[in-house]
Amino acid sequence: MLSAEQPGLFDEFLTLDKRNLHNQQTDREYQPVLPGLQSTDAFLEIASLKDLQNLVEHCQKCRLRAGCTRVVFGEGNINARIMLVGEGPGHDEDIQGRPFVGKAGQLLDKILSAIQISREEVYICNVVKCRPPGNRLPSPDEISSCRSYLEGQIRLIKPRIIICLGTTASQSVIDPKAKVTAIRGLWWSRNKIRIIATFHPAALLRNPSYKKPVWEDFKKIKEAYQSLD
Repeated sequence: MLSAEQPGLFDEFLTLDKRNLHNQQTDREYQPVLPGLQSTDAFLEIASLKDLQNLVEHCQKCRLRAGCTRVVFGEGNINARIMLVGEGPGHDEDIQGRPFVGKAGQLLDKILSAIQISREEVYICNVVKCRPPGNRLPSPDEISSCRSYLEGQIRLIKPRIIICLGTTASQSVIDPKAKVTAIRGLWWSRNKIRIIATFHPAALLRNPSYKKPVWEDFKKIKEAYQSLD
């Protein structure tokens, strides 16, 4: 396993060539998104993130809540144009109650900084709000239990761009059968929101060969963000 402390792994994103941000790939923009989010829960009429967070913190819909230290609802700019969706909290997130604060989160901050986007500009959350034991993948039932909370966050924040980090997020937002290796870097659309998938930062820590494709994906994100009116 690659050590998260390997010198230069994070800092490389700050020195990558930013001169050519033009996207050379023909994107499949505005393709219909397959049913990933199908929430019908009445509580999604709730009017504020604070009220939604209160619901999540008292949720008992699955077994994850009983085993976690803290619920990790999400954080960031409530008027964000970009929302990043990850898989679920890890150990550090479970302790602090904040998303992406461990080594993967530090790498994500570096990547955003490399395209001149600060963490304060975006909203960050996960598909599931409680840490799965042993950092395992969340089960389909656990994802289903949290699905309407993610839908509520999207509805209330109204992002213009959603970045799905990893396969779990891609399956929850884009297509239940999606594999990030197959769909990364392609644009999708849902209710006028542009959606793109890329590898989760934790995957980069395990496999440095993903750095190049992730950088290509974030160049596209930079270009799309700059083009928003």
